Amino acid sequence: MDVAIRVRTESPIGTISPRLYGHFAEHLGRCCYEGLWVGSQSRGIESVEGFRRDVLDALRELPVPLLRWPGGCYADHYHWRDGIGPVDERPRRLGMSCDLQVLDDNSLGTHEFLRLCELLGAEPYLAGNVGTGSPQELCDWVEYCNTPLDTTLARLRRKHGTPDPFGVRLWGVGNENWGCGGNFDAGSYAREYRRYATMLRHVDPGIELVASGHNEVWNCEVLETLRDHLHLVDHLSIHSYWIRGGPETDFSEEDYYRLLSEAEETEAFVGRTAALIEEAARGRHRIGIALDEWGVWHPEARTWGPGEVQRRSPITLEQANTLRDALAAAVALEGFHRQCQVLALTNLAQVVNVLHAPVMTEGSRMWLTPTYHVLHLHRPHIGATAVEVSFEEGVALPDGLPAVSATASTRTGSLAVTLINRHICRGLSVRVSGVPAGITPKGRVLTAAQPDATNSAEEPEAVKPTEISVERDGPDGWRVEMPPHSLVTVTTQQ
Repeated sequence: MDVAIRVRTESPIGTISPRLYGHFAEHLGRCCYEGLWVGSQSRGIESVEGFRRDVLDALRELPVPLLRWPGGCYADHYHWRDGIGPVDERPRRLGMSCDLQVLDDNSLGTHEFLRLCELLGAEPYLAGNVGTGSPQELCDWVEYCNTPLDTTLARLRRKHGTPDPFGVRLWGVGNENWGCGGNFDAGSYAREYRRYATMLRHVDPGIELVASGHNEVWNCEVLETLRDHLHLVDHLSIHSYWIRGGPETDFSEEDYYRLLSEAEETEAFVGRTAALIEEAARGRHRIGIALDEWGVWHPEARTWGPGEVQRRSPITLEQANTLRDALAAAVALEGFHRQCQVLALTNLAQVVNVLHAPVMTEGSRMWLTPTYHVLHLHRPHIGATAVEVSFEEGVALPDGLPAVSATASTRTGSLAVTLINRHICRGLSVRVSGVPAGITPKGRVLTAAQPDATNSAEEPEAVKPTEISVERDGPDGWRVEMPPHSLVTVTTQQ
C-alpha cells in the first residue's frame, strides 16, 4: 500500500447542489455561434431548433444543470431587445469581451437561449447589463421573462411565441464591474447595485440577484457600502482563472504541479470570501458565493499575464484541453464539495470551444475533451451529500501535500468516491477505508501515457474513461491501483 484514504460517512458536509456543476456560454469566439447555435444555416450540421444536435446530446449526458448567458464582459454591452422578434429583422451589433470585438447578428436571443436551457434541462442564469444599460432596461427584461400579468411586455413575449412566463430566477447585476463592466470603484458600484436591485425586486420579488464581486479589497467595500441593504444581495460573484501553469501542452513538471496548486487555491479564495460575507452579514441575511467563472486560461489564448510562450495571433480564446487541465478541474471540484454550504453556484468557463471547454467543434466534427470526462465521472456526486475524507498516510508530492486526494458523497443506498493521483510519474496503490461491506464496487479511470494528452478532431478518443478493477481489502476497505496523473471514480449501489 502506498496511500491510505478514509471516507467518513458519519461526517456529512452538506448537499452538493446541481448548481455547483454549472456552465457558461458567452457571445465570444466560437462558443455560442458555431459551437452551440448554427441557426437555419447549418451547412450540413444536424440541428435541433437551430442548435447542434451532437453538442446538445453531449451536454445532456454530461449533464448541464445551470447555464449562464450572455456574458461575461459581453453582458455589459448586451441589449436584450436586440435579440427578440423575427430573426431577419434583428440588428447586427458590435459587442466587446476580453478586449475582443464581437460581431453579433442576435440570431441567438432570449427565446432561443431559454429554449436551449429547456432542451438541456438547465436552469438559466442571465447576466444583466450595468455598464451600458439602465435599471429600467434590466427591469424590462425581468418583466418580459417573468411577469404573469397582462402587460405590454408580456404581450410582446406572447407575440414572439412564449405565452407563459419563463420564470428565470437567477439574474446577475453586471459582470466584473471593477474592470470591463465599467471600471467602477467598489463604493460606486455598490450604490448602483442598490438602485438596480431595489427596482428589480419591485418587478419580481422572487428572483435571486448576484452582485459583482472581485478580490478581498473590493468585496469588503461593496459589503460595507451595502451594510444596511444586504437583503438585496442573494449571491456575491467571484472569478478564478488559473494562469500560472505555463504552456498549454509543452509544460514542465514544475508547471504541472503549479497548475494543480493554483486550482487548489480556489477553495481558499472561496473560504476567504465566505469569511468576509459572514463578518458583514453577522447572521442577518444569507449570501451565497457565485463562482460564476472558473477554469484554466493558458497563455497561448491571451495577450496578458504570465507565460513565456508564443501568443496566438489573432487571439481566439481557444486552447488545448489536456489531461492535466482535467485533473485541475477535478482538484477544484473537491474544494467545491467541501465548501458546498457557502458556495451557491459555479460556472466553468466556457461550455463549447472557448477556454476550459468540455466540448469542442470543428465544422461538422465534435469531440469531448478530458475535462468533459472528468465532469461526467463526477455525475454520481450531483445532488448527493458530501462527506468528509481524510488522508491517513502515504506518498507525498514535492511540495509535501498528499499525492492522492479524494472527494466522496452518499445518497440513499449508494456511495461515490472520486480519487485523484496527482503524482506526475508514479503509479500508486491506494486503500480506501470506511466503505460499506458486502457491496461490489465499480470503478472507472481517466488517464493517458502523458499528462499533456488531449483529444482532437482527428483523435477524438485518445483520452477517455475505461473500467478499472477495485478489489476488496478487508471488511471496510477497497484497494485500487492508480496510474500516474489519473482520476478514478468508484461507485456502489445497494
